[in-house]
Amino acid sequence: MSGFTFKEFSEDEKKTPFDKLFDIFLELLTHTSGEVDEAVDWLKELDQEYKLTDENYSIDDFIEDLKKKGYLRGKTDGPGGMAMTSKTEQVIRQRSLEQIFGQLKKTKAGSHKTNKLGRGDEATPERRKYEFGDRSDQIAFTESIRNAQKNHGIGEFFLTEDDLEIMETEHKAQTSTVLMIDISHSMILYGEDRITPAKKVAMALAELISTRYPKDTLDIIVFGNDAWQVNIKDLPYLQVGPFHTNTVAGLELAMDLLRRKKNPNKQIFMITDGKPSCLRERDGSYYKNSFGLDPRIVSKTLNLASAARKARIPITTFMIARDPYLQEFVEDFTEANQGKAFYTSLKGLGDYIFEDYESNRRKRTR
Repeated sequence: MSGFTFKEFSEDEKKTPFDKLFDIFLELLTHTSGEVDEAVDWLKELDQEYKLTDENYSIDDFIEDLKKKGYLRGKTDGPGGMAMTSKTEQVIRQRSLEQIFGQLKKTKAGSHKTNKLGRGDEATPERRKYEFGDRSDQIAFTESIRNAQKNHGIGEFFLTEDDLEIMETEHKAQTSTVLMIDISHSMILYGEDRITPAKKVAMALAELISTRYPKDTLDIIVFGNDAWQVNIKDLPYLQVGPFHTNTVAGLELAMDLLRRKKNPNKQIFMITDGKPSCLRERDGSYYKNSFGLDPRIVSKTLNLASAARKARIPITTFMIARDPYLQEFVEDFTEANQGKAFYTSLKGLGDYIFEDYESNRRKRTR
Protein backbone atom coordinates (compact mmCIF):
# COMPACT_ATOMS: atom_id res chain seq x y z
CA MET A 1 0.00 0.00 0.00
CA SER A 2 2.44 2.59 -1.23
CA GLY A 3 1.88 6.18 -0.30
CA PHE A 4 0.37 5.50 3.14
CA THR A 5 2.05 5.22 6.50
CA PHE A 6 0.36 3.60 9.47
CA LYS A 7 1.32 5.01 12.82
CA GLU A 8 1.50 3.00 15.97
CA PHE A 9 -1.93 2.19 17.35
CA SER A 10 -2.72 4.12 20.51
CA GLU A 11 -5.05 2.67 23.12
CA ASP A 12 -8.39 4.36 23.60
CA GLU A 13 -10.02 3.17 26.79
CA LYS A 14 -13.46 4.21 25.58
CA LYS A 15 -13.37 1.79 22.65
CA THR A 16 -13.88 -1.95 22.75
CA PRO A 17 -11.26 -4.22 21.12
CA PHE A 18 -13.69 -4.68 18.21
CA ASP A 19 -14.19 -0.93 17.73
CA LYS A 20 -10.45 -0.28 17.72
CA LEU A 21 -9.86 -2.83 14.99
CA PHE A 22 -13.00 -1.89 13.08
CA ASP A 23 -11.84 1.67 12.49
CA ILE A 24 -8.54 0.47 11.02
CA PHE A 25 -10.27 -2.25 9.00
CA LEU A 26 -12.64 0.25 7.34
CA GLU A 27 -9.66 2.36 6.29
CA LEU A 28 -7.97 -0.69 4.82
CA LEU A 29 -11.13 -1.64 2.91
CA THR A 30 -11.15 1.78 1.27
CA HIS A 31 -7.50 1.43 0.21
CA THR A 32 -8.02 -2.09 -1.15
CA SER A 33 -11.17 -1.11 -3.09
CA GLY A 34 -13.33 -3.42 -1.01
CA GLU A 35 -11.11 -6.50 -1.27
CA VAL A 36 -11.81 -8.03 2.14
CA ASP A 37 -9.20 -10.79 2.00
CA GLU A 38 -6.47 -8.30 1.10
CA ALA A 39 -7.60 -5.96 3.88
CA VAL A 40 -7.46 -8.83 6.39
CA ASP A 41 -3.93 -9.67 5.27
CA TRP A 42 -2.87 -6.07 5.82
CA LEU A 43 -4.58 -6.04 9.20
CA LYS A 44 -2.65 -9.13 10.25
CA GLU A 45 0.64 -7.53 9.19
CA LEU A 46 -0.22 -4.40 11.16
CA ASP A 47 -1.08 -6.56 14.14
CA GLN A 48 2.32 -8.24 14.00
CA GLU A 49 4.12 -4.91 13.81
CA TYR A 50 2.07 -2.82 16.23
CA LYS A 51 0.48 -5.43 18.54
CA LEU A 52 -3.11 -4.43 17.90
CA THR A 53 -4.49 -7.51 19.64
CA ASP A 54 -3.68 -9.66 22.65
CA GLU A 55 -4.43 -13.15 23.94
CA ASN A 56 -7.96 -12.07 24.93
CA TYR A 57 -9.03 -10.87 21.48
CA SER A 58 -7.38 -11.98 18.24
CA ILE A 59 -7.80 -11.11 14.57
CA ASP A 60 -9.75 -14.34 14.15
CA ASP A 61 -12.13 -13.23 16.91
CA PHE A 62 -12.53 -9.92 15.14
CA ILE A 63 -13.37 -11.61 11.82
CA GLU A 64 -15.97 -13.79 13.51
CA ASP A 65 -17.54 -10.71 15.10
CA LEU A 66 -17.66 -9.01 11.70
CA LYS A 67 -19.61 -11.95 10.35
CA LYS A 68 -21.97 -12.09 13.34
CA LYS A 69 -22.66 -8.36 13.15
CA GLY A 70 -23.50 -8.56 9.45
CA TYR A 71 -20.46 -6.75 8.06
CA LEU A 72 -19.02 -9.68 6.07
CA ARG A 73 -20.47 -12.45 3.93
CA GLY A 74 -19.15 -15.24 1.76
CA LYS A 75 -18.46 -14.37 -1.87
CA THR A 76 -21.23 -15.33 -4.27
CA ASP A 77 -19.01 -15.14 -7.37
CA GLY A 78 -15.42 -16.06 -8.08
CA PRO A 79 -13.13 -18.05 -5.79
CA GLY A 80 -13.80 -18.45 -2.08
CA GLY A 81 -13.29 -15.70 0.42
CA MET A 82 -15.24 -12.89 2.05
CA ALA A 83 -17.01 -9.81 0.75
CA MET A 84 -18.50 -6.67 2.25
CA THR A 85 -22.22 -6.39 2.87
CA SER A 86 -24.41 -3.36 2.13
CA LYS A 87 -24.19 -2.57 5.85
CA THR A 88 -20.42 -2.21 5.56
CA GLU A 89 -20.73 -0.05 2.44
CA GLN A 90 -23.01 2.35 4.30
CA VAL A 91 -20.69 2.51 7.31
CA ILE A 92 -17.77 3.37 5.03
CA ARG A 93 -19.78 6.21 3.50
CA GLN A 94 -20.71 7.50 6.95
CA ARG A 95 -17.11 7.28 8.05
CA SER A 96 -15.98 9.20 4.97
CA LEU A 97 -18.51 11.91 5.78
CA GLU A 98 -17.16 12.19 9.33
CA GLN A 99 -13.56 12.32 8.12
CA ILE A 100 -14.07 14.89 5.38
CA PHE A 101 -17.08 16.91 6.50
CA GLY A 102 -16.69 16.41 10.24
CA GLN A 103 -17.76 19.95 11.03
CA LEU A 104 -21.28 19.34 9.72
CA LYS A 105 -24.29 18.84 11.93
CA LYS A 106 -27.19 16.78 10.65
CA THR A 107 -30.16 19.07 10.12
CA LYS A 108 -33.75 18.88 8.99
CA ALA A 109 -34.40 17.68 5.48
CA GLY A 110 -34.23 20.50 2.98
CA SER A 111 -32.58 23.00 5.28
CA HIS A 112 -31.15 24.97 2.38
CA LYS A 113 -33.12 28.15 1.81
CA THR A 114 -33.22 31.10 -0.51
CA ASN A 115 -33.92 34.72 0.31
CA LYS A 116 -37.00 34.75 -1.91
CA LEU A 117 -40.46 34.82 -0.38
CA GLY A 118 -43.63 33.60 -2.02
CA ARG A 119 -45.06 30.21 -2.85
CA GLY A 120 -42.53 28.03 -1.21
CA ASP A 121 -42.17 25.03 1.03
CA GLU A 122 -41.72 26.26 4.59
CA ALA A 123 -43.73 28.86 6.51
CA THR A 124 -41.98 31.91 7.95
CA PRO A 125 -43.09 34.40 10.65
CA GLU A 126 -43.71 37.00 7.94
CA ARG A 127 -47.32 37.92 7.07
CA ARG A 128 -48.84 40.02 4.28
CA LYS A 129 -52.22 40.99 2.86
CA TYR A 130 -54.09 38.50 0.70
CA GLU A 131 -53.66 38.91 -3.05
CA PHE A 132 -55.69 37.33 -5.82
CA GLY A 133 -54.16 33.98 -6.72
CA ASP A 134 -52.85 33.11 -3.25
CA ARG A 135 -53.54 29.54 -2.19
CA SER A 136 -56.00 28.82 0.61
CA ASP A 137 -53.42 26.76 2.48
CA GLN A 138 -51.31 29.93 2.84
CA ILE A 139 -53.97 31.73 4.87
CA ALA A 140 -52.92 32.60 8.42
CA PHE A 141 -56.28 31.88 10.08
CA THR A 142 -55.49 33.20 13.56
CA GLU A 143 -54.37 36.57 12.25
CA SER A 144 -57.24 36.71 9.72
CA ILE A 145 -59.88 36.09 12.40
CA ARG A 146 -58.27 38.70 14.62
CA ASN A 147 -58.48 41.18 11.75
CA ALA A 148 -62.15 40.38 11.19
CA GLN A 149 -62.98 40.98 14.83
CA LYS A 150 -61.04 44.24 14.81
CA ASN A 151 -62.58 45.46 11.56
CA HIS A 152 -66.22 44.34 12.04
CA GLY A 153 -66.69 43.82 15.78
CA ILE A 154 -67.57 40.58 17.57
CA GLY A 155 -71.37 40.95 17.59
CA GLU A 156 -71.91 39.24 14.21
CA PHE A 157 -68.77 37.63 12.97
CA PHE A 158 -67.97 37.65 9.26
CA LEU A 159 -64.74 37.46 7.29
CA THR A 160 -63.92 39.41 4.12
CA GLU A 161 -61.09 39.32 1.65
CA ASP A 162 -59.64 42.46 3.21
CA ASP A 163 -59.27 40.64 6.54
CA LEU A 164 -57.17 37.82 5.19
CA GLU A 165 -53.44 37.54 5.90
CA ILE A 166 -51.07 35.24 4.09
CA MET A 167 -48.15 33.31 5.54
CA GLU A 168 -44.98 33.92 3.57
CA THR A 169 -43.02 30.80 2.70
CA GLU A 170 -39.42 30.18 1.78
CA HIS A 171 -38.30 28.16 -1.14
CA LYS A 172 -35.89 25.29 -0.61
CA ALA A 173 -33.56 25.25 -3.57
CA GLN A 174 -32.96 21.78 -4.98
CA THR A 175 -29.66 21.02 -6.67
CA SER A 176 -28.65 18.30 -9.10
CA THR A 177 -24.96 17.47 -8.90
CA VAL A 178 -22.78 15.27 -11.08
CA LEU A 179 -19.43 14.26 -9.62
CA MET A 180 -16.83 13.19 -12.20
CA ILE A 181 -13.89 11.11 -10.95
CA ASP A 182 -10.78 10.55 -13.05
CA ILE A 183 -9.74 6.88 -12.95
CA SER A 184 -6.88 7.13 -15.44
CA HIS A 185 -3.58 5.44 -14.64
CA SER A 186 -1.97 8.65 -13.40
CA MET A 187 -4.24 8.54 -10.34
CA ILE A 188 -1.84 5.98 -8.85
CA LEU A 189 1.30 6.93 -10.75
CA TYR A 190 4.68 7.39 -9.07
CA GLY A 191 3.53 5.65 -5.91
CA GLU A 192 1.04 8.38 -4.98
CA ASP A 193 -2.49 7.14 -4.28
CA ARG A 194 -4.89 9.81 -5.52
CA ILE A 195 -7.91 7.60 -6.15
CA THR A 196 -8.54 6.72 -2.48
CA PRO A 197 -9.06 10.37 -1.40
CA ALA A 198 -11.24 10.90 -4.48
CA LYS A 199 -13.37 7.89 -3.49
CA LYS A 200 -13.68 9.19 0.05
CA VAL A 201 -14.90 12.54 -1.20
CA ALA A 202 -17.47 10.86 -3.43
CA MET A 203 -18.72 8.68 -0.56
CA ALA A 204 -18.84 11.63 1.81
CA LEU A 205 -20.73 13.78 -0.68
CA ALA A 206 -23.22 10.96 -1.28
CA GLU A 207 -23.81 10.58 2.45
CA LEU A 208 -24.06 14.35 2.91
CA ILE A 209 -26.75 14.71 0.27
CA SER A 210 -28.79 11.71 1.43
CA THR A 211 -28.81 12.84 5.06
CA ARG A 212 -28.84 16.62 4.88
CA TYR A 213 -30.32 17.37 1.47
CA PRO A 214 -32.50 14.37 0.57
CA LYS A 215 -34.36 16.31 -2.14
CA ASP A 216 -31.12 16.88 -4.05
CA THR A 217 -29.73 14.43 -6.56
CA LEU A 218 -26.19 13.15 -6.99
CA ASP A 219 -24.94 11.20 -10.00
CA ILE A 220 -21.40 9.84 -10.05
CA ILE A 221 -19.37 9.32 -13.20
CA VAL A 222 -15.94 7.79 -13.62
CA PHE A 223 -13.90 8.52 -16.72
CA GLY A 224 -10.82 6.98 -18.29
CA ASN A 225 -10.78 6.02 -21.98
CA ASP A 226 -14.59 6.14 -21.72
CA ALA A 227 -17.05 7.38 -19.11
CA TRP A 228 -19.78 5.53 -17.30
CA GLN A 229 -22.08 6.00 -14.36
CA VAL A 230 -21.56 4.15 -11.07
CA ASN A 231 -23.94 3.58 -8.18
CA ILE A 232 -23.27 4.96 -4.74
CA LYS A 233 -22.97 1.44 -3.36
CA ASP A 234 -20.13 0.76 -5.82
CA LEU A 235 -17.93 3.64 -4.69
CA PRO A 236 -15.76 1.66 -2.23
CA TYR A 237 -14.82 -0.70 -5.06
CA LEU A 238 -13.57 1.90 -7.57
CA GLN A 239 -10.17 1.14 -9.06
CA VAL A 240 -7.82 2.94 -11.41
CA GLY A 241 -7.37 1.31 -14.80
CA PRO A 242 -4.77 1.40 -17.58
CA PHE A 243 -6.62 4.36 -19.05
CA HIS A 244 -5.94 7.71 -20.65
CA THR A 245 -8.11 10.72 -19.72
CA ASN A 246 -11.22 11.15 -21.88
CA THR A 247 -12.61 14.30 -20.28
CA VAL A 248 -14.95 14.81 -23.24
CA ALA A 249 -16.73 11.51 -22.61
CA GLY A 250 -17.17 12.41 -18.95
CA LEU A 251 -18.60 15.84 -19.72
CA GLU A 252 -20.94 14.53 -22.40
CA LEU A 253 -22.37 11.97 -20.02
CA ALA A 254 -22.61 14.48 -17.16
CA MET A 255 -24.52 16.99 -19.27
CA ASP A 256 -26.81 14.30 -20.62
CA LEU A 257 -27.71 13.29 -17.06
CA LEU A 258 -28.32 16.89 -16.00
CA ARG A 259 -30.54 17.65 -19.01
CA ARG A 260 -33.00 15.11 -17.63
CA LYS A 261 -33.30 16.93 -14.30
CA LYS A 262 -36.26 19.30 -14.00
CA ASN A 263 -34.96 21.55 -11.25
CA PRO A 264 -33.02 24.62 -12.46
CA ASN A 265 -29.95 24.32 -10.19
CA LYS A 266 -27.34 22.06 -11.75
CA GLN A 267 -23.61 21.69 -11.32
CA ILE A 268 -20.66 19.47 -12.16
CA PHE A 269 -17.67 18.68 -9.94
CA MET A 270 -14.64 17.19 -11.66
CA ILE A 271 -11.75 15.62 -9.75
CA THR A 272 -8.74 15.05 -11.98
CA ASP A 273 -4.97 15.01 -11.93
CA GLY A 274 -4.28 15.23 -15.62
CA LYS A 275 -5.00 17.02 -18.85
CA PRO A 276 -7.41 15.42 -21.38
CA SER A 277 -5.50 12.95 -23.51
CA CYS A 278 -8.09 10.79 -25.26
CA LEU A 279 -11.11 10.94 -27.59
CA ARG A 280 -13.32 8.18 -28.91
CA GLU A 281 -13.78 8.17 -32.66
CA ARG A 282 -17.06 7.46 -34.42
CA ASP A 283 -15.81 4.04 -35.50
CA GLY A 284 -15.17 3.09 -31.84
CA SER A 285 -11.40 3.50 -31.97
CA TYR A 286 -9.50 5.87 -29.67
CA TYR A 287 -7.43 8.89 -30.51
CA LYS A 288 -4.79 9.27 -27.78
CA ASN A 289 -1.99 11.71 -27.10
CA SER A 290 -0.29 11.83 -23.70
CA PHE A 291 2.33 14.41 -24.68
CA GLY A 292 1.55 18.05 -24.05
CA LEU A 293 -1.80 19.63 -24.90
CA ASP A 294 -3.26 18.12 -28.04
CA PRO A 295 -5.16 20.90 -29.92
CA ARG A 296 -7.81 18.51 -31.22
CA ILE A 297 -8.60 17.03 -27.82
CA VAL A 298 -8.42 20.35 -25.99
CA SER A 299 -10.63 22.13 -28.54
CA LYS A 300 -13.44 19.61 -28.17
CA THR A 301 -13.16 19.73 -24.37
CA LEU A 302 -13.35 23.54 -24.32
CA ASN A 303 -16.37 23.45 -26.63
CA LEU A 304 -18.19 21.30 -24.09
CA ALA A 305 -17.23 23.69 -21.31
CA SER A 306 -18.80 26.52 -23.29
CA ALA A 307 -21.91 24.45 -23.98
CA ALA A 308 -22.29 23.80 -20.27
CA ARG A 309 -22.01 27.53 -19.59
CA LYS A 310 -24.79 28.26 -22.09
CA ALA A 311 -26.90 25.62 -20.35
CA ARG A 312 -26.16 27.37 -17.03
CA ILE A 313 -24.28 24.39 -15.65
CA PRO A 314 -21.20 25.56 -13.74
CA ILE A 315 -18.23 23.20 -13.61
CA THR A 316 -15.90 23.22 -10.63
CA THR A 317 -12.58 21.52 -11.30
CA PHE A 318 -10.48 20.13 -8.46
CA MET A 319 -6.90 19.60 -9.58
CA ILE A 320 -4.87 17.26 -7.44
CA ALA A 321 -1.62 17.79 -9.35
CA ARG A 322 0.55 20.75 -10.33
CA ASP A 323 1.58 19.72 -13.83
CA PRO A 324 2.13 22.90 -15.92
CA TYR A 325 0.14 21.46 -18.83
CA LEU A 326 -2.75 20.72 -16.48
CA GLN A 327 -2.75 24.23 -15.08
CA GLU A 328 -2.70 25.76 -18.56
CA PHE A 329 -5.61 23.58 -19.67
CA VAL A 330 -7.68 24.20 -16.55
CA GLU A 331 -7.28 27.97 -16.85
CA ASP A 332 -8.67 27.86 -20.39
CA PHE A 333 -11.36 25.36 -19.40
CA THR A 334 -12.53 27.47 -16.45
CA GLU A 335 -12.63 30.61 -18.60
CA ALA A 336 -14.73 28.83 -21.24
CA ASN A 337 -17.23 27.64 -18.65
CA GLN A 338 -17.02 30.66 -16.34
CA GLY A 339 -16.83 28.09 -13.55
CA LYS A 340 -14.34 27.57 -10.75
CA ALA A 341 -11.05 25.79 -10.29
CA PHE A 342 -9.09 24.78 -7.23
CA TYR A 343 -5.51 23.61 -6.98
CA THR A 344 -5.72 21.45 -3.92
CA SER A 345 -3.72 18.92 -1.98
CA LEU A 346 -5.14 15.47 -1.43
CA LYS A 347 -5.64 16.33 2.23
CA GLY A 348 -7.76 19.41 1.54
CA LEU A 349 -9.85 17.99 -1.27
CA GLY A 350 -12.97 17.31 0.79
CA ASP A 351 -12.98 20.76 2.39
CA TYR A 352 -12.84 22.46 -1.00
CA ILE A 353 -15.68 20.37 -2.40
CA PHE A 354 -17.82 20.99 0.67
CA GLU A 355 -17.32 24.74 0.44
CA ASP A 356 -18.20 24.80 -3.24
CA TYR A 357 -21.19 22.49 -2.86
CA GLU A 358 -22.62 24.69 -0.13
CA SER A 359 -22.06 27.92 -2.07
CA ASN A 360 -23.27 26.61 -5.43
CA ARG A 361 -26.46 25.23 -4.01
CA ARG A 362 -27.46 28.58 -2.51
CA LYS A 363 -28.68 29.78 -5.89
CA ARG A 364 -31.89 31.73 -5.61
CA THR A 365 -35.15 30.51 -7.09
CA ARG A 366 -38.70 31.74 -6.83
